[in-house]
Amino acid sequence: MVHQLRLVSRSPHLNVMCNAAFKAARGLVRDFGEVEQLQVSRKGPGDFVSTADKKAEDIIYKELKKARPSYGFLMEEGGKIEGEEEYTWIIDPLDGTSNFLHGIPHFAISIGLQKGSEMIAGVIYDPIKDELFYAEKGGGAFLNDRRLRVSGRQHMSEALFSTAIPFAMHDAKTRAEFQKSMDVVIPLVAGLRRFGAASLDFAYVAAGRFDGYWERPLQPWDMAAGLVLVREAGGYVCDLQGGDDILGTGSILAANAFLYQPLKDLVLPVYKF
Repeated sequence: MVHQLRLVSRSPHLNVMCNAAFKAARGLVRDFGEVEQLQVSRKGPGDFVSTADKKAEDIIYKELKKARPSYGFLMEEGGKIEGEEEYTWIIDPLDGTSNFLHGIPHFAISIGLQKGSEMIAGVIYDPIKDELFYAEKGGGAFLNDRRLRVSGRQHMSEALFSTAIPFAMHDAKTRAEFQKSMDVVIPLVAGLRRFGAASLDFAYVAAGRFDGYWERPLQPWDMAAGLVLVREAGGYVCDLQGGDDILGTGSILAANAFLYQPLKDLVLPVYKF
């Protein structure tokens, strides 16, 4: 179900971003239905999904370009397009491609807005669950029409975290880092999840569903919108060196106020840059 949800915070930027996401989502939902049918075919859904990804990005690009012709773009498929102003749209038209490919209904559209080097707005839309997560700097974070806050859990033994299995597991260093992170975290927490869509991991931290999340490596479009959501929901973020060069390092650690430092203490020593 894809429709125009009532937005609590009606800034011009957020309206433009949400409308672009809604428009692209209609095609993705339709294409997802086709993918489920293609699972049983000999050809398989791979090429079809690649086309769906590109179609969604094209729709988002056209909508945002029409609304703000002078802004730049950084897109998963289309690459970087310089703008005439200091604003840049950062777009992942289909985050969770592998889930989409296999007929798993956990994927999202992610649109972030950067001003200079700062992320100032983000929209993440899960069209299957019809959940629209959105935030703007100084305006709070929302899920549909509900204000979001990160969780209030204070103890690692109660915490549910999220991470990812890196694609580059053939690389010995990557494999060792991942295994070590599992070794130090799993014995101390209530659970660990790997859902396969980075943007929704951020959104779930902002919504208090996950208490924290870390991952490496990621691309800017995986993280741009989610960073704003977590911060505006009262969470804390850093890169896996403990700094704030999150987009530059392609790494993230996000958590609520109580578990941010304990998670950093466990995870950061594992990663070598």
